[in-house]
Amino acid sequence: MARDYRKEYDNYQGKPEQIANRSSRNKALRAKTKQLGYKPKGDIDHKNGNPRDNRLSNLRVRSKSANRSDNGRNRGRKGYG
Repeated sequence: MARDYRKEYDNYQGKPEQIANRSSRNKALRAKTKQLGYKPKGDIDHKNGNPRDNRLSNLRVRSKSANRSDNGRNRGRKGYG
């Protein structure tokens, strides 16, 4: 069965909340890229776990596996930032 990308976009990716989330992720990447002077190879992680908090002090570059393995368990806790 072929994937229906149009339906997927309409049902999920096109919703205002998802558009705002995507915009926030892009802003974080642009901010970190500007700070470093190059596009980082890993993911941009928000230390406090709030994806809308794009202050440079809250952004860090992590490997994809490290960023995905955290699952938010330790975000915002002392000693994990």
